[in-house]
Amino acid sequence: MTDPTEVSKPTTRPVLLLMFAVAVVASAGLIGNLATIPNIPVWYAGLDKPGFTPPNWVFGPVWSLLYAMMTLAFWRVLLRRARWTTAGWRVTGLFITQMALNAFWSVAFFGMHNPLLGLIVVIALELMIVATIITFRPIDRISAWLLAPYAVWVGYATALNAAIVGLN
Repeated sequence: MTDPTEVSKPTTRPVLLLMFAVAVVASAGLIGNLATIPNIPVWYAGLDKPGFTPPNWVFGPVWSLLYAMMTLAFWRVLLRRARWTTAGWRVTGLFITQMALNAFWSVAFFGMHNPLLGLIVVIALELMIVATIITFRPIDRISAWLLAPYAVWVGYATALNAAIVGLN
């Protein structure tokens, strides 16, 4: 007779890794929302913004899609790592670091009302996203491509942030 725990191990690992990927990305999203949402109606609305600023309603759907793609990319990479090697820890740490920068940008820009600090953080974030894409590529090309729209959006956000610094 087969031990039921032996049968469940292979199916449990992907679920646990998915839960970990969701927790990492959702934490960044939650922190970002807590810093951002209360500051949109008054502080952000009062800033001078460039003509290429999208309407506020665009940000929610775009970030939701990007967070879903980030979660999927991270999960796929976690699944493809055979074990917790030095390289495995490095790729995990790199992803978590860029997610921490993702959250900190919202805290810096919106929470602290500091567009200049936000600009510094978003530039670091963009560099970390590119590094993450480069690191993901040999592990799983699809995961690397899933992060490409995120890199493009953060590049756009960097230009927007820089313009806000210039105008205010």
